[in-house]
Amino acid sequence: MAAATASAASSQVAALKRQNDLQITYSNYKNTLQQLAGKIGEVEQEAEEHKLVLDSLSGVPEDRKCFRLINGVLVERTVGDVVPALETNAAGLKSVLEGLVKEYKKKQEEMDEWKAKNNIQVVNS
Repeated sequence: MAAATASAASSQVAALKRQNDLQITYSNYKNTLQQLAGKIGEVEQEAEEHKLVLDSLSGVPEDRKCFRLINGVLVERTVGDVVPALETNAAGLKSVLEGLVKEYKKKQEEMDEWKAKNNIQVVNS
C-alpha cells in the first residue's frame, strides 16, 4: 500500500514538473516573439523616417545645405552628400527588416509545431 502511494506521489510530482517546464517553454516562445515584434516595429519606424526624408529631399537642389544627425552630433552637409547615404541606410534597413520578419515567422512556426507536438491549447481568460 505504501509503495502505491509513493509511486502515485512521484508520478504527480513528475506531472507537475512537466507542466511547469511546458509553461516556461511557452513563456520563452512568447517573450521571444514579443521582442522580435518590437524590433520589427522599431526598424519599420526607422525605414519610414528615411523614406520621409528622402521624399522631402527629392526636389531639392544638390548643392543646398542640409543637416544630418550623426551619432548625436548635428553635421552640416549638402543634399548631394546626404541622399546617397540615406539611400544606403534605407536599403540596409529594408534587408534587416526582411531578416527579422523571416526570423519571426520561423520562430512562430517552431512554436506552433511545439504546441502541436505537446498538445498545448491556449486558454484566454
